[in-house]
Amino acid sequence: MKRIDLHIHTISTGQDSDFEFCLNSLVTYVNDSGIDAIAITNHNVFDIDQFQEIVTSLQSTKVFPGIEVDFAGGHLLVIADDSEVLDFANRAKQITEQWNNQKIPITLQDFRVVFPDLSRLLLIPHYRKRPEVPDHVIGELKPDITAGEVTSPRKFKHCINDQSALVPVIFSDCRMSKGLTMSASRTTYIDAQETTFAAVRMCLADKSKVSLSADRGHDFFDALPNGLKLSNGLNVVIGERSSGKTYTLDLLSENFDSIKYVKQFALLERDPERDAKQFEELLTRGHSLVTQEYLSEFRDVVDDITGVSIEADEKLVQKFLQSVKQYASEVERKDSFSNTRLYDEAPYPEVRLDGLKGLIASTKTLIETTEYRAIIEEFIPFQQLTGLIVRLMNEYAVQKEVALKQIWVNDLVESIQRSLKLHTATPEINHVDLYQIAFNRSKVQKFSRIANDLREETKITEKHLQGFTIVAKIRPYAGAGELKTVSGKKIAFSNAFQSYLEPYSFLKELKTIEGLEPTDYYKFFAKVEYNVLNRYGFEVSGGERSEFRLLQQIADAQNYDMLLIDEPESSFDNGFLRDEVNKLIKDISTSIPVVVVTHNNTVGASIKPNYVIYTKREPLQNDVEYRFYCGTPSDKELVSPDGRTIKNFDVLMNCLEAGETTYTDRGHTYEILKD
Repeated sequence: MKRIDLHIHTISTGQDSDFEFCLNSLVTYVNDSGIDAIAITNHNVFDIDQFQEIVTSLQSTKVFPGIEVDFAGGHLLVIADDSEVLDFANRAKQITEQWNNQKIPITLQDFRVVFPDLSRLLLIPHYRKRPEVPDHVIGELKPDITAGEVTSPRKFKHCINDQSALVPVIFSDCRMSKGLTMSASRTTYIDAQETTFAAVRMCLADKSKVSLSADRGHDFFDALPNGLKLSNGLNVVIGERSSGKTYTLDLLSENFDSIKYVKQFALLERDPERDAKQFEELLTRGHSLVTQEYLSEFRDVVDDITGVSIEADEKLVQKFLQSVKQYASEVERKDSFSNTRLYDEAPYPEVRLDGLKGLIASTKTLIETTEYRAIIEEFIPFQQLTGLIVRLMNEYAVQKEVALKQIWVNDLVESIQRSLKLHTATPEINHVDLYQIAFNRSKVQKFSRIANDLREETKITEKHLQGFTIVAKIRPYAGAGELKTVSGKKIAFSNAFQSYLEPYSFLKELKTIEGLEPTDYYKFFAKVEYNVLNRYGFEVSGGERSEFRLLQQIADAQNYDMLLIDEPESSFDNGFLRDEVNKLIKDISTSIPVVVVTHNNTVGASIKPNYVIYTKREPLQNDVEYRFYCGTPSDKELVSPDGRTIKNFDVLMNCLEAGETTYTDRGHTYEILKD
């Protein structure tokens, strides 16, 4: 097995945080981590002189020339054989010139011009890593693209199991600066005897030849520089007090991104009032999310109708009618100024382009989406979508030009009309957009229907989580006090609530309340209730609150790449751990790595982990050393990275059962009670 890291930065560009390259840091990283091959991949630039200096300093490590190209909206690693470095440097220079001149991503067409023979290169796009190269672009480059860079063991495992996914790789993507200390866990192993360019390319086209661990295949990955490997599934860390269990979790938390870390005692609150407050804050967050999600469309409706005033429209109509009457009664007084056509000319109505802009945005979404690209192209080929958006944008340009011309004409006519009116006594007609006024009335009627329908008592969501039920309902407000509570301010809603049953009148009253933000109006039309119930349908008790919070924390781990839990038994009883926590942890470990520290057999043994790590604190002459031994639950012996062994049975008895004698005696006691 060979260890490779093909994504290393040695030049600070405008797309990096500022750093100063340190050759010693690179040499130390490569040598201490035992890396067999690297690639130098800076953003849109390749420095051949620096590359040669690195090659000279790393004579026992293969160094490939490369560049990270801003490509089609994502990033693409372009790596060449070290024997072709001169030709690659010349081509990379063209990428640099294009980037410096345009500052926009290189197109596929321009990329093919610079690199006409892609079969001689290794192309590795950001795949499950931002900014991603779009899937349809990757499809156009196959078979020259076989591997994709991902960010975590979780995504690596997912790609391995997905037959349609690229071969996954994980690289450091590090900036080699002075004083840099980093873990080599973000590297990939390939099943090769040598690190020639051909051998690397061949391995990165075969999922069976890549792994995150040198000796345990796809199910394990290198976790820490001290040699610790972890399963991609469920790992249990056991050991005596102060043996380094929590220390290990802390190191994992520091060395990996996107970690969910549930620390010991973090969810156990001994102050009932504070516990109730924390639980209420949790409910408030959940309530806020449900409210925003469920009422998001209604919020747009309220925002739109807030700018409508039927009373103001009525005044405009009355003013218009009065001016028409006056104009008709004094028509005989018209003179040469008022007889001109422009004198009574109505302005062009406003050209509204919102619908066209929405169509362009929707078409753009269809073009840029990658997740459902195949389904979309079953009905609308990609070329037709691009043609459609070009046609829509051209139409927008035409309509926008018309709108600007009409604005210019309106301004000119208005200026002329002002001059004419200064020279005549003939009354003018106050023009009004009657269509817009009728449209506003229709909007108010529809708004009232929508608001009244929204107030009907309805269950929004009902989610079940290991014996708990999360229920969200919507109903009408019962009084002004509830409105005040939702506002969170010392504001009186008594007058407004008198109009609550008439949505438009109610909105008008809300607009008169000083200190109430218009962006919050939508919250006051219907009340969202969010509650957590126990298995019997009652509101949760104090102890159940902590249990629910733990389950929420664990379930939330699905949004992360790794879950760490430190001694859950410190806060919860064995029945809850066995019946609820263990099952949830096992379920989550099928999708992300999970590491649980425990000294309790309900968690440590009953949960049936994939991998066991035993930590041991051993004194040295003037210090202490934290050692660890690893293996599967069925292994007779656990093994340390340097080859030392310890009996698995002894570890389990001492750490989970308080010794074999205690375990045997307790068994006898249980048998006596049973009989």
